[in-house]
Amino acid sequence: SKAGGPRATAPGQQLRALFYALPPGESSFRELEEVPDYVEKSIPFFIAFIGLEFAVSWVQKRKLAGRINDGISSLSLGILSRLPDVLFRSIELISYIYVWNNYRLFELPWDSPWTWYLTLLGVDFAYYCFHRMSHEVNILWAAHQIHHSSEDYNLFTALRQSVLQKYTSWIFNLPMALFIPPSVFAVHLQFNLLYQFWIHTEVITKLGPLEWILNTPSHHRVHHGRNPYCIDKNYGGTLIIWDRIFGTFEAEDAKVVYGLTHPVNSFDPIMLQLRPLAHIWNMFWATPGFCNKLSVIFKGPGWGPGKPRLGLPEEIPVITGKEVPYNPSVPAYLNCYAVVHFAIIMDLYTGLLGSVTVLSQVTILLRIAFIILSLTSFGLLMENRPKADILEIIRCLVFVAVYKLGQLRSQFSSLSYTYEV
Repeated sequence: SKAGGPRATAPGQQLRALFYALPPGESSFRELEEVPDYVEKSIPFFIAFIGLEFAVSWVQKRKLAGRINDGISSLSLGILSRLPDVLFRSIELISYIYVWNNYRLFELPWDSPWTWYLTLLGVDFAYYCFHRMSHEVNILWAAHQIHHSSEDYNLFTALRQSVLQKYTSWIFNLPMALFIPPSVFAVHLQFNLLYQFWIHTEVITKLGPLEWILNTPSHHRVHHGRNPYCIDKNYGGTLIIWDRIFGTFEAEDAKVVYGLTHPVNSFDPIMLQLRPLAHIWNMFWATPGFCNKLSVIFKGPGWGPGKPRLGLPEEIPVITGKEVPYNPSVPAYLNCYAVVHFAIIMDLYTGLLGSVTVLSQVTILLRIAFIILSLTSFGLLMENRPKADILEIIRCLVFVAVYKLGQLRSQFSSLSYTYEV
């Protein structure tokens, strides 16, 4: 690698990074600038594993692992969550580096295996604490619930992320900045996130003795369930030991029904991000008493006046086994249309990531605005909403105009005319 720049990672290393299987000798770096962007480099593997999951699901059950509308919704939310990183450096790293530079107590050696394994435990425990708080504090849940809003459970769901969540999670990592170098922290922050991709699947059942230590697909299926026995369980990221220690572990038992206890029934990525905040806002003003208003924000999402902090378990809707996922009927050609146009936006998005250093801020903002407009339009089309077709026609006209002006460019120059058609 060039001095001061990220090191290149071989495909085999990148694949092992998905499973937290890169040992200290291969993933320890002196400087933060040397740390590879493991997440961005994993995009081809995400696509490959999604295809593999669909194939295995078809062999096992003679059905696909998900639906087009829900899959596009999850991918749209994933793209939306990463767009702020195009403009700003990660707040998790900015805050960590600030504490490290100004308040660190001592410095553990960056190249010691002991530092590497201690950071693994520290990052995972911080994630457990934040994740648990995100389910038990209403304002944090308003952001995190987006990840739980899918009524399918597949690898698409792993990419379904909140725009706002990262702006609160950073606080839980700061104690490590008192003694763990940022370069070591940055590696494990990515590994912890990447590990959680492959556990979002139904095609893997049980993993034997590993179930005692690691977070597995079986454990995480429980976490995504809306069955009463699944609520507020299995918060671990990479390890399940924290749940076993602190009493939040639950083994998979009855068939898990996925999604929120009160489904949102939408594929619009902007609405999915903002509706929970609007709900808290309305509850805040409708609830009498200043202390009760604060409780609306800082107690559990099931809380109400006169109830325990996390609400009443008996108010959780009973699962009948007859629940039907939100699935508006749309013509087959519209599904094909949405898939093709979403693929075009994926091309433009990855192209934006690759050229962000040479583009002006105005160009970046315009491209981000067009991506957001497109993802919103796809969501409304998948809902078969009135006048969604008008918005889509406007979007396509905007696309052709800015494409002709050279403000949008495909990574594949041979497809330019095809894109305009």
